[in-house]
Order: sequence, then C-alpha cells, then structure tokens
Amino acid sequence: MSLGRYVSRRLAVTVPVLVGVSALTFLFVHLLPGDAVDAIVGFRDVSPATEAAIRAEYHLDQPVWNQYLLWVRDAVTLEFGESPVTGRNVTATIGSRLPATLALGGAAWLLALAIGIPAGIVTAVKAGEPADELGRVAALAGIATPNFWLGLILLFVFSVRLGWVRVIPPDAPLASIATAKFLVLPTITLGTAATALVMRLLRSSMRRELDAPYVTTARAKGLPERTVVLKHVLRNALLPVVTIAGLQLAFLIDGAVVVEGIFSWPGMGRLLVRSILRRDYPLIQAIVLLIAVAIVLANLLVDVVYAILDPRIRY
Repeated sequence: MSLGRYVSRRLAVTVPVLVGVSALTFLFVHLLPGDAVDAIVGFRDVSPATEAAIRAEYHLDQPVWNQYLLWVRDAVTLEFGESPVTGRNVTATIGSRLPATLALGGAAWLLALAIGIPAGIVTAVKAGEPADELGRVAALAGIATPNFWLGLILLFVFSVRLGWVRVIPPDAPLASIATAKFLVLPTITLGTAATALVMRLLRSSMRRELDAPYVTTARAKGLPERTVVLKHVLRNALLPVVTIAGLQLAFLIDGAVVVEGIFSWPGMGRLLVRSILRRDYPLIQAIVLLIAVAIVLANLLVDVVYAILDPRIRY
C-alpha cells in the first residue's frame, strides 16, 4: 500500500473519532454540577423573565442533543460564540493563549528529544558501565519527581535566592530574549519527566536491537561500530520512541496546567482551570475539544512517521 493511501485511510478513521470525542466532551461538560445561568449572572437572584431570556440566548432551554448539533455547527467553522461569563469571543480568547502554551509545550518536547535520545544511545551502548548506571538513576529520579515540586524548587533557588530569572513572566513579546530566558525554568520543569521517559525507552529498545542477529552480521562484515549503532540499530530502535514522542507532544501541551500555574504563565492550562471554576461552558468545551483534536492529530502523525520508518506497517 502506498504511503498516500495509508495516510488517507488513517485520516478517514480520525473522523468518527473526532465526532465521538466532541459528543463526549459536550456531554461531560453538561454533566458538571451547577446551573450555567447561575454562573452567567454571578450567582445573583434574577427574575424568571431574565433567566428565561438568558436560557434562550445561549440555547440552554433546548434539548441537549439540539444544543450539541448547534455547537458542532459552530465548531466546524471554529466559531464558538461568546463567553457568557466574560462576554469575550471564545475563539479570540483561545487564540490569545494558545501561542504561549505551544511555546512552552514545544520547548519541553524539544528538550526531551535533544537530551533523551543521545542519553538513551549512550546508556544502551555503555550498558553496565558507570555512564549507564548514572543515566538509569537520573531517569528514575526524573520520572519520579512531581513537576509541581520541581517547579517550586527551581523557582525558589534560581528566582528567589539567586535572582537569575524573573519570578513572573516579563511584559515582552513571546518571541523575545526576555521571554526565552524566563521559559528556561518552566521548560525544564515540564520536560524533565518526558526526557527521562524517552531515554529509558530508547535504551531498552536499543539493547534489544543490539543483540539481534543482523547486528552481529553487520559487525562481522567489518562495519564501524558507529555505523552499526547510528545507521542500523537506531533506526529500528526509534519506532517505540516515535510513538511516545508523538503522544508526549500532545500531552505536554495540555498537561501544562500545573506548570503554568506555578510560573504564572498565561497559557491554556490556566485558562481552562479558570473556566471550570466559573462554569464557562463554551470556553471549557472549546478548550477540551482543542486538546482532543491535538491528541488525535498527534496519533495520526505518529502513524505516518511509523509507516515511513517501517513500510511493513502499511500492510
């Protein structure tokens, strides 16, 4: 099967998945306790006429299934309406926060690959040696350390004690030196566990490949060890890492809620928490749907890269 046909089939599968995710998202948000009208009016007493007008304006007086269809109609065009709590356009609100979350999640993901892959190769090749033992301890510590605790420690040491980094984000554009300096600590906080996971996964995968018969054959032919490891072993060992790395990219973006809170980073995570506390239904639904779409697309990207690395998967 050609790569184009394989990608088309995978794209066709994502459509029912997105429909199911959107339906569950809408349903779960509406199962949250409390009345949306109370949140809209600030939990103040209002007249029955005013309450009825609010329900009619936001379609809250209609059956849930009809509300869902209306929401899907708007979501297809990325028009999620206005927030009944803030009065601001939902799409514009998300658009103002999304770049900050993408910057933080993307930086943490690149950190995980930039350190995790070389470290995984070294620990696999040096198995049983001090470098391997050191790497295993570091990976275990990285996975076991809660990111909220690591973030607080880094913030206390480098911001409060040493004064090297600002405590709060600078009032500067996202693409600026000042913002880049500030992002160092949140990136380390968010990317530490992902780095450790990539390293451990690649080490285990490479150890299995290094014992494979084709590696013995390559060595018997006189290929340099560097060529055997980087050209033959690494390509096959990267397959499980690709799966995890793709999913990590999506989860790092939506999993930055705690880190954004610690470093006062104006991203989607803080916006989602605030929206839940305010019962801002349109904003909650839009953010959760966006996260779900990101995860589905990350899975699709993983499948495509997987098929490129190993064409046998297409059949």
